[in-house]
Amino acid sequence: MTDNGDDIPKQQPVSMLAELVDAPVPPASPDGTRAVPQGPKQADVVEARREFARLLGEFRRHTALVPFDDRGSPWTADFHKVRWICAFSDEEALARFAQARGEATREWEYRRILGARLLDVMVPLLPGPGGVALDAGSAAGVLFPPVRGIVPDEVAVDVEGERQ
Repeated sequence: MTDNGDDIPKQQPVSMLAELVDAPVPPASPDGTRAVPQGPKQADVVEARREFARLLGEFRRHTALVPFDDRGSPWTADFHKVRWICAFSDEEALARFAQARGEATREWEYRRILGARLLDVMVPLLPGPGGVALDAGSAAGVLFPPVRGIVPDEVAVDVEGERQ
């Protein structure tokens, strides 16, 4: 690709994290500097935040299926020092999760819990930082992390430095 017909190759900006994995390193210019790939445009960031806010609002207003273990506790998973309550949008999503774990033949006890209750009541009861993983292991999975605006400020990890 050339820019304005001058036959000088133009570096294409890389905007997706997945593309960064295999993105070639731009060649160095004669002065030793490299072109830095540009991140997402501000409009893309604003749109992504709007979409996440919509998903969060929808999650808070609807019930999710939360599997429980044999001790009567919500099924959780620890990942990167965060405890995630596993929740599922429907029985099919839970069944796919069970199948992926190789546990499709066992009976899974679950309860329907309002998303707002999961985030506002159950996450603060977890030991340490916690969030909700909706439809874990699926392409449509969503994480609701322990940050301000998603969980109560008392348990949000991004306000710790602001506490007195």
